[in-house]
Amino acid sequence: MSSKSFAVRTALATAAAALLMPLAAQAQNIAVVNGKPVPKARVETLLQQAARAGQQIGPELQQQARDQVVLREIFVQEAEKKGLATSADYKAQMELARQSILIRELFDNFRKTHPVADATAQAEYDKIKASAAGTEYHARHILVETEDQAKALIAQIKAGASFEELAKKNSKDPGSGENGGDLDFAKPDAYVPEFSQAMVALKKGEMTETPVKSQFGWHIIRLDDTREAQFPAFEEVKDQLKQRMEQASLQQYQEELRKKARTDYKFGGE
Repeated sequence: MSSKSFAVRTALATAAAALLMPLAAQAQNIAVVNGKPVPKARVETLLQQAARAGQQIGPELQQQARDQVVLREIFVQEAEKKGLATSADYKAQMELARQSILIRELFDNFRKTHPVADATAQAEYDKIKASAAGTEYHARHILVETEDQAKALIAQIKAGASFEELAKKNSKDPGSGENGGDLDFAKPDAYVPEFSQAMVALKKGEMTETPVKSQFGWHIIRLDDTREAQFPAFEEVKDQLKQRMEQASLQQYQEELRKKARTDYKFGGE
């Protein structure tokens, strides 16, 4: 190959590279504003923030993000031209923003490096399920002010009056009274001891023969049904349970950092 031919090829390659360089630079930027390139990475960051907030990333949102990034550059350049970036207020706000971003990254990093394994979530599920096991009672009640009122209503029910209708008319418990005294299924520990003791002593379809006194007044209780406590399957609640466990772990991590820090500051409540 002649030196002339080599020189020509070198010149062509250099020229081609020179033509391609602006294209490569352009591929990294979304626009140029007053001579300053606007990186596409800013659009990606904005879209990541939107996705983190639960928004669906579609063509319309992508266009909005591009518009927003270019507008921000236009506005920022004007603010810098006016010298606003040197103000004390701006610097104070930037420091707070820097801290917020770093803290978010710290917590995100903790979540990524301390995931809750399925086996750990399963163990927690089993523990919760075991504590929730037992019999649930479907009861109705009528709550009144005095024992005499309760006795009179018991007599009416025994004479054939509708328990449900009397509850609607007389019960001072607005939540259940409007539904005929219906308390739905619940475990005994959901009620005050006097109520639960009287309720569990009943058989299905039975009503308390005498009024039951509690801190709320006088109750007439009827037991409609019983069943074993209902509990959702692990797969139905796994994601929610893992999220709750991850949040608890993060809170513990935050508390550990607070306790380890050497400071003369006294937090509220200490």
